[in-house]
Amino acid sequence: MKKLLSLALLAAIGCGTNQKTSDKKDVKNVDPIPYANTITEAELKTHLYIYASDEFEGRDTGEPGQKKAVAYLRDEYKNLKVPAAQEDGNYFQNVPLQKGAELNSTLTIDGKAYKFEDDFLTFNAGQNGTIKFSDIVYLGYGIDDEKYSDYDNQNVEGKVLLIKMGEPKNKEGNYVVSGTEETSKWSNGRQGPAAKINAAKERKAKGVLFYVDEMYPRYKMQLAYVKNNNRVSLKGEKSPFFYYVIGDTLAKDLHATIANDDNAKTMNVDATLVVNDKTNDVSSENVVAIIKGSEKPEEYIVISAHLDHEGVKNGEIYNGADDDGSGTVAMLEIAEAFRKAQKEGNGPKRSIVFLHVTGEEKGLLGSRYYTDNPIFPLEQTVCDLNIDMIGRIDPKRTEGDRNYIYLIGSDKLSTELHNISEEVNKKYTNIELDYTFNDENDPNRYYYRSDHYNFAKNNIPVIFYFNGTHDDYHKPSDTVEKINYDLLENRTRLIFHTAWELANRDKRIVADKATATK
Repeated sequence: MKKLLSLALLAAIGCGTNQKTSDKKDVKNVDPIPYANTITEAELKTHLYIYASDEFEGRDTGEPGQKKAVAYLRDEYKNLKVPAAQEDGNYFQNVPLQKGAELNSTLTIDGKAYKFEDDFLTFNAGQNGTIKFSDIVYLGYGIDDEKYSDYDNQNVEGKVLLIKMGEPKNKEGNYVVSGTEETSKWSNGRQGPAAKINAAKERKAKGVLFYVDEMYPRYKMQLAYVKNNNRVSLKGEKSPFFYYVIGDTLAKDLHATIANDDNAKTMNVDATLVVNDKTNDVSSENVVAIIKGSEKPEEYIVISAHLDHEGVKNGEIYNGADDDGSGTVAMLEIAEAFRKAQKEGNGPKRSIVFLHVTGEEKGLLGSRYYTDNPIFPLEQTVCDLNIDMIGRIDPKRTEGDRNYIYLIGSDKLSTELHNISEEVNKKYTNIELDYTFNDENDPNRYYYRSDHYNFAKNNIPVIFYFNGTHDDYHKPSDTVEKINYDLLENRTRLIFHTAWELANRDKRIVADKATATK
């Protein structure tokens, strides 16, 4: 599982001579600017006009367009003579996936049958088969926070929970968790339901019935979309834990005053849930290449970007030029810059891993597979620099303040990483580093929504480079002519310089804010 690339393989593919030369030099004294200058608007544009073209059919996970994309990346690394990361010389790390083929359930409680979609629904049913349960514990909002917890004095292990949307307010009208008029992560935003589901799992509940009141029709509409597009997951990924969204009828049959009652309550029922969630296998790949370090080859700087996008819908191609064609071609240019340095005997001291991940749009699947099945040990992985959309301008900004990039996560696990990032930018690129979305209370929760997060979960320091969303986000109109290639060039150079510093400094950065567990 955790393989190391042998020096014999490097010699076999023609890198042995360069390795010996670089050992004789002190890379600390090498000027990286000439290598950064090989990253150009023209080359980025050439790559992107191919990678985000109609020929690649939107690069949907497991589809023919995605196969063309991974072949293009493999061939580019071969042309650069940047070897595959795996010992067998294969650039592709196979990621076994499954796609939903059929989704249905039946639910009977105390002799009354409820209809799937009309009364209850799910996007991932968990284990197939029949599930019986007799206790439902109503837990109000299902929040488990140090400032407020619905789980106080409640043992819910093995129980089915009934919880609802939102979060409580105090007598002054402020939210209890935040203490202000601003909602916390537990509320109705994109990540609120996920936080509550995770809390239930951590408390070893059997499952959750999530009452979403007037929001139910929106979930029902989303299910129709998910059935056709996004029901992709890692193969064999089934859990005995189940999670269903329920509508008004079922919720009030269980607890008539649920809307106005936040107090915990246990209800004895005779319930039978029959789950039918069929899937088909899907073949997909991460593309992984490496430039082996000259002095500390078993310490790894990972640079990542997702190679997939939304594919073809209703006959329209979703080219994904910014998302994430921009990050993908940036990686190719960074690889070229490091390879040139290596050929001239200038390091890098640590190994640089170029990780193009699949299935990001389906739920960060490729990066999760990599961190669960790492080619290189996670404990020897210094950091992940993740690039997801760096070619456009946030519409909130004007032409006058276009020279910016949003940075997310740089200070979450390593003070040192954050400081290095700032210093490198001041020295080389002078971009405005905007930390708006780094705020833990940011309702967008971007820190949890791109591939770096699977590294962060493993206490590996990360930086997520991001230009913000725009009107073409996840639309067919995210096309190559809308990319700001001068910005793409400078942002890519920033990432190169940051990686250069991390790879060539004497001591590995420290994750001084790492948590005890994932």
